[in-house]
Amino acid sequence: MERVIHSKIRGSGQKPKRKCRVLKIILLVLAIITAIVAIALGIYAYQNMNYDKKPLKQTHRAGYIEKQVTLDDGTILNYAEGPDNGPALLLIHGQSMQWEDYSRVLPELAEYYHVYAIDCHGHGDSSHDASKYTAVAMGKDFVWFIENVIGEPAVLSGHSSGGILAAWIAAYAPELVQGIVLEDPPFFSVEPHEMQDTFVWLDSFEIGHNFKNQTVEDDYVVYYMENSYLWGKFGDLRKLTARSTREYREAHPREPLKLWYVPYQWIHGTLYLDDFDLDFAETFYTGTWFKGLDQEETLSKINTPSVYIKAATQYGEDGVLYAANRDEDAEKVHSLLKGNEMITIKSGHDIHFEKPDEFITIMVDFLKKIE
Repeated sequence: MERVIHSKIRGSGQKPKRKCRVLKIILLVLAIITAIVAIALGIYAYQNMNYDKKPLKQTHRAGYIEKQVTLDDGTILNYAEGPDNGPALLLIHGQSMQWEDYSRVLPELAEYYHVYAIDCHGHGDSSHDASKYTAVAMGKDFVWFIENVIGEPAVLSGHSSGGILAAWIAAYAPELVQGIVLEDPPFFSVEPHEMQDTFVWLDSFEIGHNFKNQTVEDDYVVYYMENSYLWGKFGDLRKLTARSTREYREAHPREPLKLWYVPYQWIHGTLYLDDFDLDFAETFYTGTWFKGLDQEETLSKINTPSVYIKAATQYGEDGVLYAANRDEDAEKVHSLLKGNEMITIKSGHDIHFEKPDEFITIMVDFLKKIE
């Protein structure tokens, strides 16, 4: 009897030890998981807060120098110039961006081209002169830039409204253009009567116009995040991001908006807003940017080699166009450009930013067309 009782006592002492070991293993696993999550979250947050810095450092390391030139009428054009490693390439950014938006592709492009990346009027460190906010006036100044700064015919690549400018130059100063690469230009979905049901109208031009006609808020970045069509789709999350935006901007006045918990791609469009003149956007709201420019005529006059890059068309559940233009408009662009190559890419609007490798490949392949 004593032996049986003794055996039970020994057995009951082993179970707590086993439970203790299991508990320790569970706690160790939880600690490891917590550490992994913390590291991943730290990397994610760091990337969101610093995503633009490394590409810009690499750009300067590749030999790019920021410069300025002044036209006879006092207009200042700010630009970055890379090393002379090939034919001249003029990059013209889209609305609310500036030359630095190309930093993800500039280092590698410099291996094949002599790159000039310019700040459009009303953007960055170029002149903010509303009298120049038309496609024709800007186009003429860029023609001057090619003649007097670049000094030889150039390949032109324009993104969004910059693509429209590139097309205008190719149409009306063909002797200065070796070829054009049009990166998702919004042809036939860009004048006020054409874009009432588009994302860019609801999330950009309409908000900018409303901001200019109110006096309560003086920080456009804060106003945008509080009134954005895009962020309105996120329900209560918009309240959090709007509050975070206000707190960030109060703590970092005139510094680009970065929220550690928001994917940087979602707010990249606000990166350069402090150096963007909203009077420029207003000309798209009113349509005055197109004074003297006929879209169809411009495209039909182009005879240089061309590539048209189209970001795949998407629509929201409410029928709003989430793309630069519709498929039928894209086909019209393609048909008007003689001998054009059209490439459709699954990407957002800012293709060179979102798909830099694909953009670089297209630009390098384009050299075969102009040789």
